[in-house]
Parts: sequence; structure tokens; C-alpha cells
Amino acid sequence: MVSVFEALGIFLAGLAAGTINTVVGSGTLITFPTLLFFGYPPLTANISNNIGLVGGGVTGSWGYRHELGGAGPAIRRLVPMSLAGGITGAVLLRVLPASAFAAIVPVLIAIGVLLVVLGPAIQRRAAARREGEDEVHPVHRGGATTVLLMAAVFVAGVYGGYFGAAQGVILMGVLSVLSSEPLQRLNGYKNVLALVVNTVAALVFVVVAHELIDWLVVLLIAVGSLLGGVVGSTVGRRLPPVVLRGFIVVIGVVGIIKIVWFS
Repeated sequence: MVSVFEALGIFLAGLAAGTINTVVGSGTLITFPTLLFFGYPPLTANISNNIGLVGGGVTGSWGYRHELGGAGPAIRRLVPMSLAGGITGAVLLRVLPASAFAAIVPVLIAIGVLLVVLGPAIQRRAAARREGEDEVHPVHRGGATTVLLMAAVFVAGVYGGYFGAAQGVILMGVLSVLSSEPLQRLNGYKNVLALVVNTVAALVFVVVAHELIDWLVVLLIAVGSLLGGVVGSTVGRRLPPVVLRGFIVVIGVVGIIKIVWFS
């Protein structure tokens, strides 16, 4: 039986994750350790969390619809990569043993935390590169850079389908380095691509891992993340990035400690 305290904690984690995913990514570094704290097995926590966060991806993507005006060519080029990557990652999660997940996830969380810390530096370097260019190179333009970007989006999709923490940060890093479109527009791309990965992974889990899904957790995170997506696409843009990043780092470290020493 879930207590009121536990239900409220999971809901608030979903709210925070939906907000953070829309603004910078890495919301899973909030919800996943929260579920571990309440005693949910890692696989159940990961799968239920993935399904629940789809709602936040919907509202977050909708909130950035104005930044995505005219982005149809880029979306049509990149979405299939996220789709294929998400399916691959979800299948890997299901076929690899649970022990492999328990061993890999602390490393993935650590990578996610590191990317959160390095995110501002990556974005500053990308902005400096933009200033030195005479022409903006959109995502939908062809060439070797676009092929490399498509491959990187696929790899990010595999990561997101398998675990997902800091998937948004990975996508923003890749998009910032390989495209010179405005950051707010790239954030819109990031929200759509992450939503595709989470949705297709959720569908795979419902079909092949339904016994590992805790639907109450899914509901609590879904409602919270739906509201968080709205907050992230409005109020969340005004929050100091350093505060969000610091909170994510602390929660991520707690999650690593919980898995490595207390699971």
C-alpha cells in the first residue's frame, strides 16, 4: 500500500522532472533515485518512470511549438533516428540481465551528471562558434555534418531507450555542436526527439515487460510531469540554470550511492 507521503513524493518528483526535462533535460535523475529511495526495484523504477514521463514530453514539446515553426524538414530527418534508437535501447533493456542494468546504471547516471555539469561549457563553445560563422547551418541541410548528427541522435536514442537520464543534455550537446541554429530552437528539437524516444520505448515496455510496470507510479509521474512540462515551457525558462543543475547533480549522486551501496 502506497502511503500519502510516498505518493506525494513521487508526484513532486514527476513535476520536477517534467519541468527540468523541458528546460535542460535530466529529469530522470530526479524521478529514478526517488523511486529507488522508496524501495522500488531498479528495473521497475526505470520502466515505470519512462512511461510516466511521456506526458511531460507532450506538454513540453507543445510549449516550444513556436520555436519549431518551419522545422518540418529537420524533424522529418531526425525523428526516424530517435525512433530506431529508442526501440533498440528498450529491447536491450529487456534482453540484457537485470544484473547488467544494476551494474551499468550507476555509470550512466555518472555520465549524465557529468554532462549536466559540462553542459554550460558545451553551449558556450557552440555559441562562440556561431559568432565566428557568417551563415547559419540548419539541421535540415545535407552533408557529412548532417549524417554525423543523425548518427549521434540514433546513439542518444539508444541511451534514452535503455535508461534516459540526461538524454536531453546529450541531445542538446550534440545539436549545439553539429548545428548552428538558435539554442531555443534546438531545445525545441530536443524536446520532440526525447518525446519520440520515451514514447516508443514505453510502447515496447508495455508489450514485452508489462509485468515490471507499476501503474500507480506511472500515473503519479505522468500527472506530475504533464504539469511540469507546462511549467518548464513557461516559468521554468526564468529559473537560474545553475540552481537546476546543482539540484540535478545532488540527486544524481544520491542515486549512485543508493544503487552501489544500499541496493
